[in-house]
Amino acid sequence: MNKNELVSAVAEKAGITKADAASAVDAVFDTVQAELKNGGDIRLAGFGSFTVSHRAATKGRNPSTGAEVDIPARNVPKFTPGKGLKDSVNS
Repeated sequence: MNKNELVSAVAEKAGITKADAASAVDAVFDTVQAELKNGGDIRLAGFGSFTVSHRAATKGRNPSTGAEVDIPARNVPKFTPGKGLKDSVNS
């Protein structure tokens, strides 16, 4: 499912226009992104949690040349599914 299909599904389930659904979906994505950017987390009971994890700097190798490469430290977004989501997928 891509974003347009998600917007259509939300519009149908909520009984709203696609334009309103698109605004709502964009607002949710923007809010999640802003909260993670500020170092916070989002916990949705029964669905899951969006968090930020820190990856330390490491050394890697270029597979074609074998040269050592420095991989910088960075923050990465993480999603951990909740029990309700896991149960619905596995039933």
